[in-house]
Amino acid sequence: MKGYLDGELGMISIDSEVIARYAGSTAVECFGIVGMAAVSMKDGLVKLLKGDSLTRGIKVDIDEDNKITIDFHVIVSYGVSILTVADNLIENVKYKVCEFTGLEIKKINIFVEGVRVID
Repeated sequence: MKGYLDGELGMISIDSEVIARYAGSTAVECFGIVGMAAVSMKDGLVKLLKGDSLTRGIKVDIDEDNKITIDFHVIVSYGVSILTVADNLIENVKYKVCEFTGLEIKKINIFVEGVRVID
């Protein structure tokens, strides 16, 4: 679904893929996030996604009231507080996506799919 804004000169449509890409690039900048994760339902395996496929670990839904719900499937760094990393991710994404799109964030869900040691 797409988000819609009414501007002075007409309507603006924002695709959920655009929001997912921006939210993904914001998320990987956050402390403690190693990257996005893709979960194989068939095998139950978790795979760390590279930079080009960040949006596969993110699901964006826009409801009829133009409110955004974002689901993140992430891999976090070993030894960090998951609660602190999640709070930081939520605050950064909420602020930056709201500023970027002009739409309101309804909910951000974080699914920690794995832990990795960073050298």
